[in-house]
Order: sequence, then structure tokens, then C-alpha cells
Amino acid sequence: MSAEPHPHTPSPAAEGAAVVTEAGTGFHPHLHGTDAPAGTALRARLHHIRAGELDDGTAQTGGMRRFAAISGRTVGSEKLWMGQTHVAPSTASSDHHHGESETAIHVVSGHPEFVFVDDSSGTPEEIRLRTGPGDYIFVPPFVPHREENPDPDEEAVVVIARSTQEAIVVNLPGLYALGDGG
Repeated sequence: MSAEPHPHTPSPAAEGAAVVTEAGTGFHPHLHGTDAPAGTALRARLHHIRAGELDDGTAQTGGMRRFAAISGRTVGSEKLWMGQTHVAPSTASSDHHHGESETAIHVVSGHPEFVFVDDSSGTPEEIRLRTGPGDYIFVPPFVPHREENPDPDEEAVVVIARSTQEAIVVNLPGLYALGDGG
């Protein structure tokens, strides 16, 4: 086996000086600094968001904390938002929906419960989805719901991906089906 470069990896000599980042230095070409070559387009580079760099300046709902990793604001994404949500022990979020966003949820830790009203049979019924680490939940656009963490000791942490560049959050007075004008 030879030690030749990977066929998809250009050599630094072929492309000029390579830009290398090291652990702890970060790399955000859209921020003005010395890490990125002048004129580098925001969408022409990979972005590394470290666990300690999550943005808490995102839309919030009572009873939970949202942190953005990938968003229009953090990396210039145009069609995607991704981050974490934390629900404290023995806590329920307020009722809310996420507008036009499709939302995918991956349970990292804890046993959060996702509550919504199903009125597809004509009789509204509250449904509770009990989850655990490794489970996934899909939330369609405009579906009112809430997250609950019934565990008295353990925080529930989930990773969320949305089909919009920012975390759309519409807080609601209750779980109810939205009308056609929704």
C-alpha cells in the first residue's frame, strides 16, 4: 500500500497554500478575522461549530432552552436549522408550533415526551409519544405540540433539524388544531 494522497484531495502545491485549522481555533469565514483568506465566500467553505459555541440567541418557548448550531445567523445556511433543545427535570414546555418548518428530532438523553392533539378521527384526542435515547420524532409544519420531561432527576436533551434557516417558534395558548387560515 502506498502513501499517495487521496484522489479527491488536491495537493497544497496545486492549489496554493492550504488553510488549516487546529482544534481550539475555530473557523468561520463569514466573520472578519485571520482564519479565512480574503474574499472567501460564506457558502464555499465548511463550518465547524464546537459544542461550546452553540447560540442561545434563538426563539424560545417557556420550559425549555434552544441552542442553534447551524442557522442563517451562525453559518449562513439558507434552508436548514439545526441545534439542541434542553428540557429540565419535571418540566413541560409551553404549547407551540414551528410554522412552515418540518422538524426532525433525535433524542440524545433522557426520556422526553411529545404531546399533541390528534383529531383525524373527528374526536380530538391528546396523544403522548414516550421516547428514549436513540429515538426520532417528526413534527409536520404547523402542528401544535409540547415537550415534557417527567423525570425528576435527568435533563432531556434532543438534537433538532428544521427545514428553514431559523428556528421558527409560534407559542400558543393551548394544544388545538389550526384552522385553514392557520
